[in-house]
Amino acid sequence: MEGLDQPHRLLLVHAHPDDESIGTGLTMARYADAGAQVVLLTATRGELGEVIPAELAHLTPDELAEHRTGELAAAMEALGVEDHRFLTRPDGSGYRDSGMVWAAPGRAASGEDVDPRALTAADPEEVAERIAEVLREVRPQVVVTYEPGGGYGHPDHVRVAEATARALVLAAGEGRDGDPAPVVPWQVAKVYEIVQPESEARDALRRLARTGAPGAADPEGPLPSVAVPDAQVSTVVDGGEQLPAKIAALRAHATQVTLDLDAEVPTMRLSNGVPQALGPREHFRLVHGVAAGPFDEQGRETDLFAGVATS
Repeated sequence: MEGLDQPHRLLLVHAHPDDESIGTGLTMARYADAGAQVVLLTATRGELGEVIPAELAHLTPDELAEHRTGELAAAMEALGVEDHRFLTRPDGSGYRDSGMVWAAPGRAASGEDVDPRALTAADPEEVAERIAEVLREVRPQVVVTYEPGGGYGHPDHVRVAEATARALVLAAGEGRDGDPAPVVPWQVAKVYEIVQPESEARDALRRLARTGAPGAADPEGPLPSVAVPDAQVSTVVDGGEQLPAKIAALRAHATQVTLDLDAEVPTMRLSNGVPQALGPREHFRLVHGVAAGPFDEQGRETDLFAGVATS
């Protein structure tokens, strides 16, 4: 990929601090290295994340939010991304983490007693409009977020996927009656969902099983929603040169992620202890826009901005 000029603008919409590094760290670092404007929008501060280090288990939700905000700042520095925003309500306050429970290895579900301040308790249209405001301000040609299942079922991920889809429609419109100022619409050229090819996901699990990695999921068992049929994967970003940056960003999220880089298959683990193989590529599904070359040997795009006119 040739060096990009600043007119290339990429917006990634994620749910909590750490999600950006886990799912799109290579992509963010690659485009930041290439000179694109990379903007991260995070919907919550992760108040209810399950803390891994015992010495930090005492943190209250508000203290954890502050701690994770610092982790995110360190991760952004590692990835070379300078523009990060938290999603806010119309009154300027933030949306809170909705929480989750582990329904199965690698699959989350909604918990009980959701805080009324939580993202999933908010008016979905309000959340979408707040994202739309960022879209109109940043004017990205490319947007990246979750597939409809939220990657692994976390209710905040699902809400972010739904709200971003709606926000794209709102941002392209003329605004609502009663808006205090004229709204300048913005039409995003390409929209991508974060996915993994099912064959590669299962191959990675087989490698982990062969090495006896503790907690490894069944290679033949059910997969989270992020794993999709190979034919649905439209795009691959090769971030081999950016893998050290992604690892540094993951290290920054120490409350949420542990790394085992010396294992036969280098892995990361979340609080459920299930190992996930680390690799040099990230995959996406194009859901809006037209795929364009260059393509790899499997017919997949290799550049999120391929075919996009700068403006």
